[in-house]
Amino acid sequence: MTQNIYDNEEFFKGYSQLRRSISGLDGAPEWPTLQSMLPDLHGAHVLDLGCGFGWFCRWAKENGASSVVGIDISENMLTRAKRETQDSQIAYLRADMESLELKRDSYDLVYSSLAFHYIENVQGLLKEAYASLKPGGSLVCSVEHPIYTASSGPGWIKHPDGYKTWPVDNYQYEGVRKTNWLVEGVVKQHRTIGTYLNMLIGLGFTITRVVEWGPSSEQVASHPEWEEELHRPMFLLISARRS
Repeated sequence: MTQNIYDNEEFFKGYSQLRRSISGLDGAPEWPTLQSMLPDLHGAHVLDLGCGFGWFCRWAKENGASSVVGIDISENMLTRAKRETQDSQIAYLRADMESLELKRDSYDLVYSSLAFHYIENVQGLLKEAYASLKPGGSLVCSVEHPIYTASSGPGWIKHPDGYKTWPVDNYQYEGVRKTNWLVEGVVKQHRTIGTYLNMLIGLGFTITRVVEWGPSSEQVASHPEWEEELHRPMFLLISARRS
């Protein structure tokens, strides 16, 4: 079973104070790039894996989707998502994505933002996602970048020359990483870039775009603190299509 860290009250309180929790999609610096990777949503049936507060579900419906289903394991996240959604064509379901079974040939888009790196059986989940897509349907997803997740002790360190640098160690050793983010003992799964891409290819997806996200010059001008994200990628964004 997936670690349900978002129903940890201390974690949830801290997470709820993050910029992306308050401002939604506009508070996520990688959102403009993810948005550019999406297919036309007019009349689309959409599935959001790890929907959280439902920001993308509501955006998709407002931008032409015919129906949207959001799935998450966290009761805290889903309670707020339901409270902030007034649309009968958006449904929220609580489920563990480690053992999810999806309806076949049902969706035009499967979307997931920063959820797959929590899933141990991500191949099984992606297999379900592939089968749930209609032929020609799209997968658009983001994960924490493998350079970000690799280290057993992630965090900036001081380079001998005096500037900050990000350590990359244990990169080829895939598997569990426990980090202290908001609370101690948050469990994530590290995989290499090659593993993510080859997994998708092996399942039958055609990969259409891969982005190792970094802020644009305009974003850095507006948020100078984001400049450090140019020194190591924090997010890996992928779009793919069911052949």
